[in-house]
Amino acid sequence: MLSVIISTEGVERTAVATLASLVPGAAAGVVSDVTLVDRGGSDTIARVADVAGCNYLAFDGNRAEALTAGAKQARQPWLMFLHAGAVLDPGWIEETTQFIEGVAASGHPRAGIFRYARSPYAPSGWREGLMALIRSFSSSGADQGLVIARDHYVRLGGHAGHGGEATLPRDLGRSSRTLLRSRVILAA
Repeated sequence: MLSVIISTEGVERTAVATLASLVPGAAAGVVSDVTLVDRGGSDTIARVADVAGCNYLAFDGNRAEALTAGAKQARQPWLMFLHAGAVLDPGWIEETTQFIEGVAASGHPRAGIFRYARSPYAPSGWREGLMALIRSFSSSGADQGLVIARDHYVRLGGHAGHGGEATLPRDLGRSSRTLLRSRVILAA
């Protein structure tokens, strides 16, 4: 049902945290394959991919091009894009399944973006609190994750076709994106 593409920067800890939040989705049959796209240039992520049973793609270029290359390797009709360090709420499986079924039944292409949640372990200064408040009202952060049908993604030109990773969620427009109730916590 769903191919997951995770952008990494060669850091094992963040990649493993994201993979761990996907395990229940794989057990439920929602996640079919995962591709770790590494721009870090080390063997660390290749070993993580091998141990976790993921596909691995070393990429030398910007993140938007890396995500687009990862999407080309995906095997399923639905794509989920995450940054390494993005940890999904346990309820993401049911909601994502309902979102995919709803979009397929409606015939109108839409993309889902997970709701940002501040980590309980994040620094607690006033500046960090203000930034968390601003992020909670924003619904199109590139690091919040994206669920989109492959054919819709291809029609849009992928991440690289929009001049950058951050522009694709924003360019979808409010009528073509849904802010999901499931939250994503971004590990540092």
